[in-house]
Amino acid sequence: MKHSLLLLLFLLCGLMAQAQKTTVTGRVMGGQGEALPGSTVLERGTTNGTSTGTNGEFSLSVNPGATITVQAIGYATQQIPLNGRTTLDVRLAAAAQDLNEVVVTGSRATEGRSNILTTAPVDVISAREIKAFAQTDVAQVLAYAAPSFQSTRQTISDGTDHIDPASLRGLGPDQVLVLVNGKRFHNSALVNINGTVGRGSVGTDLNVIPTASLKRIEVLRDGAAALYGSDAIAGVINLQLKNDTTGVTASSFVGQTTKSDGGVFQVDTNIGIGLGGKGYLDLSGQYQNHSYFNRGLPDTAPLIYLGGNSGQYPSSANTEQLRRDLKTQDDKLVADNGYDRSNLRVGSADTRNVGGFLNAGYRLGGGLEAYVMAGYTHRTGKSAGFARLPNQPTQSDLTIFPNGFLPFINTTINDVSTIAGLRKTIGGFGFDLSNTYGSNQVRYDITNSVNASLPQGPGIRNQTEFYAGTLKFTQNTSNLTLTRKFVDLGPLATLNVAVGGEFRVDNFQIAAGEPNSYINGGRKIGTAPTASGSQVFPGYQPTDEVNKSRNNLAGFLDLESDLTEKLLVHAAGRVERYSDFGSSASGQLAARFSIIDGLALRGSLGNGFRAPSLQQRYFTNVSTQFVSGVPNQILTVNNENSIVRNSYTVGGTGQQGFGVAPLKQENSRNYSLGLTARVAQVVTLTVDAYQIDIDDRIVLSSAFTRTNTIVNTILGTQPVSRVQFFANAVNTRTQGIDIVANSRLTLGDKSRLGLTAAANFNETTVRSFNSTSTTINNDATVGTSNLQNTLFDRQQRARLENGNPRSKILLSANYTYGIFGLEARTVRFGEVQTKDADPARSFLDQTYAAKWITDLTLSAQIIKQVGVAVGINNLFDVYPDRINQNPRNDPNNFSVDPAQSYNSSLDNTNRGRFVYNASQFGFQGAFYFGRVNVSF
Repeated sequence: MKHSLLLLLFLLCGLMAQAQKTTVTGRVMGGQGEALPGSTVLERGTTNGTSTGTNGEFSLSVNPGATITVQAIGYATQQIPLNGRTTLDVRLAAAAQDLNEVVVTGSRATEGRSNILTTAPVDVISAREIKAFAQTDVAQVLAYAAPSFQSTRQTISDGTDHIDPASLRGLGPDQVLVLVNGKRFHNSALVNINGTVGRGSVGTDLNVIPTASLKRIEVLRDGAAALYGSDAIAGVINLQLKNDTTGVTASSFVGQTTKSDGGVFQVDTNIGIGLGGKGYLDLSGQYQNHSYFNRGLPDTAPLIYLGGNSGQYPSSANTEQLRRDLKTQDDKLVADNGYDRSNLRVGSADTRNVGGFLNAGYRLGGGLEAYVMAGYTHRTGKSAGFARLPNQPTQSDLTIFPNGFLPFINTTINDVSTIAGLRKTIGGFGFDLSNTYGSNQVRYDITNSVNASLPQGPGIRNQTEFYAGTLKFTQNTSNLTLTRKFVDLGPLATLNVAVGGEFRVDNFQIAAGEPNSYINGGRKIGTAPTASGSQVFPGYQPTDEVNKSRNNLAGFLDLESDLTEKLLVHAAGRVERYSDFGSSASGQLAARFSIIDGLALRGSLGNGFRAPSLQQRYFTNVSTQFVSGVPNQILTVNNENSIVRNSYTVGGTGQQGFGVAPLKQENSRNYSLGLTARVAQVVTLTVDAYQIDIDDRIVLSSAFTRTNTIVNTILGTQPVSRVQFFANAVNTRTQGIDIVANSRLTLGDKSRLGLTAAANFNETTVRSFNSTSTTINNDATVGTSNLQNTLFDRQQRARLENGNPRSKILLSANYTYGIFGLEARTVRFGEVQTKDADPARSFLDQTYAAKWITDLTLSAQIIKQVGVAVGINNLFDVYPDRINQNPRNDPNNFSVDPAQSYNSSLDNTNRGRFVYNASQFGFQGAFYFGRVNVSF
């Protein structure tokens, strides 16, 4: 009821704002008199506006004496004073310079530029494109619309199942900066510690932003640390919230895969209210329910009940006939107990997302404008871990789960963000004073699990649900920017100057789970110890708890000048000082030179940096990770811990360590060179080559094992088998090229065609390894457990160099005829590669071939207020190449010959259950959907 009254209040405010106004009607047409549906008609100086209907008609209530702004993509904008008129027929002239949208990302100039007139490449994804296909999350929209961006949902990887790792230009999730309305957006609290792309990184949860709130997305494909600070090594993603809508729009989306799973239901709404010609109020809300899908295959373990060591034959079954007999007995138990060998969920998690955003601005008088943004998202998720078999008593309580169990990790993510600011022009300078706050909190609750180390027996009913702890990251940024455009300043035609300062405070917290989620209760089976903590995700312990903060003070200067009519130069510099590791300075110089009309050369060079995140400095936990199908308790220890920082001495006393130096910033050098062209007045083309060198890149090491005597000494009596930590371990080089071509054509009175061809080709190579530790550098151990080999093994290197597609090609077309529309797109995701950590097991290395994914959407504007769309993602039901499965990994392999017997460790399918790699485009298969759009 409360929310209904609030909605009614907003609607009443909008109605009051319409009082004392004049209604203007008319049509918008092209040069030949053809209707231009979807054109924008605005009351200049306000956010009061509308879009034209299928015949180019419009109706808009405006203030008397208003000036009307009429815009359409591919046509020159017109400003028309009403002068008492109530009807307008407007003809727009074609203008190629309007083919590409004006962008603001990548420069602090007082006026935006078309994205083919900028010194750096910027992709613009409009609200129409965001809604055109089946993708409903921001990360997935970008993955299919921006060739240089890559993100896929992961599976059975703890918190990473719920916050998608993302990449720009082949770099890591923490090397791209996300802005909202041009202001820094906070990172997530999650550290990716499992074996996924982006391992060891801390990214931004793009999916907390409802797509209904977005006016457009700008993707700056250039290093921009000198402009925006840390994290902008690969580029910047700027999410522009709606600020020019009027009325109410709503949509409902429903879809599922052709295998009748992975269902999505979403409803969203947007309310735009003009505030009496002085400002705007835009409210957006979204609810989304995403059901899991499962593409796992049956477990190949020969024995579910009667075996040992993850279902393998006991040593007593030493003849083929004994194995057949034992398998027959076990199969009967499987049938009698109704056990399902498809015992994993290999696919996306169950998620439910509710969020709302407010974006508003208001002119207070005297040239002072106030603006505010506020957003809140609540997301719950449920993802499965690895199943525990009934023959694994050290990881189970067979009195509760006699048939084994599939444990679940339940996450609750709460994300809060606000921006508040003031703008005004004083003495020719525009000042912008703002404060931005963001918080991301991830809570873990484990269900359908047990702590196998607690006492078991008759009369004891152990708990099966555990609170495992909470991660929280908050960030508060205060920013003051002064800008001014000088004209005819000496020999300079124009000079845009921006100068400012920024103060930021970060905080990272880990809260421990309940004791039973992490303790070892002392239970043993004979002399064999049992696993500590809640199975699948042991809770954070009191020793893991942290509450760490740091602050950062920055100053920046940004200069942009049209030195001549043909030459645009942009220079930027920034100095930052962090309270925890020191100072960093970065600079950038960029230019654009017009060779001839319609053809220009542009390029940039600069240096940048990325500060180590607080999460990388202070995150610690123990997790259960499966290595070759065998569970291991792996300790992730923070860089400040004595295990990492202390030196190692043979025979020494006290806590021995690896002797690794404190984390410091990553340093980058960016180079780019490109061409922009406008061809035949209807086509734009940009080609940009780039190179990004990063020194001291922060990575999460591979897991050091106790088979190395030094590691065994360092770990001592701790109940873990492996340890990993963060270090500035590698230097990398990323080279690539981006190509984007656009064309929009008017084919007749009722038909228009838009075409896009875009591609990204990139290659990341590890140039060298860094180690500040003499303990690691001087280890003489032979084999894969050698410390230097383990610091960053070949599996980790392959994940960094080949884990994401090295190429992506996008071809799309949108065609409208009257009330009907067709959107078609096909995307080629390039090959990816995996490698085993052990060079002796290089037979497990695999390359997954490139694949084309085709999407199709048909739409119709039934009436002015109602539109419908139906479509399909992955029209041809394409899946990635299957992971190779060794013939010996077969439940009906009864051989007793050690060279031929059952062995699931000879491939990466984890007993035949994992058959696809998620890194290219996932493995959901074909997905069909329907959408209804309503506006009034």
